[in-house]
Amino acid sequence: MKLKQIMAAVLGRDPGSDHVYFQPPENIRLKYPAIIYSRNNMPRIHADNSVYGMGIEYSVIVIDPNPESLLLKPIASIPTCRFDRHYVADNLNHDVFTIHY
Repeated sequence: MKLKQIMAAVLGRDPGSDHVYFQPPENIRLKYPAIIYSRNNMPRIHADNSVYGMGIEYSVIVIDPNPESLLLKPIASIPTCRFDRHYVADNLNHDVFTIHY
């Protein structure tokens, strides 16, 4: 399953939902609650002097006017997810996660 489909399922929306954004340009007006994700890192696993495996880490930001967002627990329940930080900007709550996918 693609990461966008997983995020849309967390929102309870269709994968074509306009509430899930991959690296949105600045001119797009976001609809809240929203999930924004972008590539963050590509960690490699080394064995026998070569690259044995590689994954992709994504930074996932949940943006919700509600400080007790119902999206936090489903995102945090993804097995390769870890919570990074919370901050408030423009009266919106931002919760940042890292997901290895």
